[in-house]
Amino acid sequence: MSASYRGGEPVAQVVRSGFAESFHRGSVAVTDPAGTLAAAIGDADSPVFPRSSNKPMQALAMLRAGWEPASEADLAIAAASHRGEPFHIERARSVLAHAGLGEEHLLCPPDLPGDPDARNAVIAHDGPEPKRVYMNCSGKHSGMLAACAAAGWDLPTYRDPEHPLQELITATVEELTGETVEHIGVDGCGAPVLAVSLTGIARAFTRFVEAPEGTPERRVADAMRAHPHLVDGTRGPDNRSMTALPGLLAKGGAEGFHVVAAPGVGAVAVKIDDGAGRASMPVALRALTTIAGLDVPLSAKPEFDALTWPEVLGGGEPVGRVRTLL
Repeated sequence: MSASYRGGEPVAQVVRSGFAESFHRGSVAVTDPAGTLAAAIGDADSPVFPRSSNKPMQALAMLRAGWEPASEADLAIAAASHRGEPFHIERARSVLAHAGLGEEHLLCPPDLPGDPDARNAVIAHDGPEPKRVYMNCSGKHSGMLAACAAAGWDLPTYRDPEHPLQELITATVEELTGETVEHIGVDGCGAPVLAVSLTGIARAFTRFVEAPEGTPERRVADAMRAHPHLVDGTRGPDNRSMTALPGLLAKGGAEGFHVVAAPGVGAVAVKIDDGAGRASMPVALRALTTIAGLDVPLSAKPEFDALTWPEVLGGGEPVGRVRTLL
């Protein structure tokens, strides 16, 4: 594995009024149902930060630490990058409450909800004061705290890389990806972020969707797929794709990262070099169909096409699309 990511190839372009306005370069790894690399574009071998796409593995480590969620919805919010909608905040608070904890234990940064309607409602009701529970990683942090409480581990230091929970997360990531974590950084929420390759994280997602029923891996995948609105939000691409395509597991991350996987098909991990999120899901879904061979049901085609070829607006009206180049 190389010491640093080398960058990828052109994978998407933005077409406005019939004119190619911009291009996105990136890398793609496609694994088969056994987790073997089946195809690659760009640099699929060097370490990258998957950012929030690591969350299913972090949630798995929480279960391994002894956390028993009160509901599968609580497990889903622990793997989420939510938008601060009311049902997201309620669920994060539920995780804390069932562990005998409160919002004062959270160490993610204070923020306002990411969903515009939720943000406006909060400001109208409570004023523009940010809160930690509104931050899009508060579900993960709540789950981390609940896992620490279950295991009897120190709470105030739960974000430290040397904390027993974070060491367990690192071991879990290395097990599922089949790789050594090359670098540990600080994620936007303050928790550690672990660098692995696109091939490695695609392999890990394959293990989630191919895991036998009753295993902790399958439990995480099933919770996310049963509650996709908790994973990102009402308007989010993960929610929309998992709702349209039953069985799909999808999780995006910051800086142009996305992973999608389907049982019996395989997984796709995408890194967009310029960090643009608008291209990551279109490329991931397109690769899952054209390279991995996912068969999209006719009933899912309208939503699938909307996610794969998102519109470009001009004057509030569609004038073009983000076009994948796979």
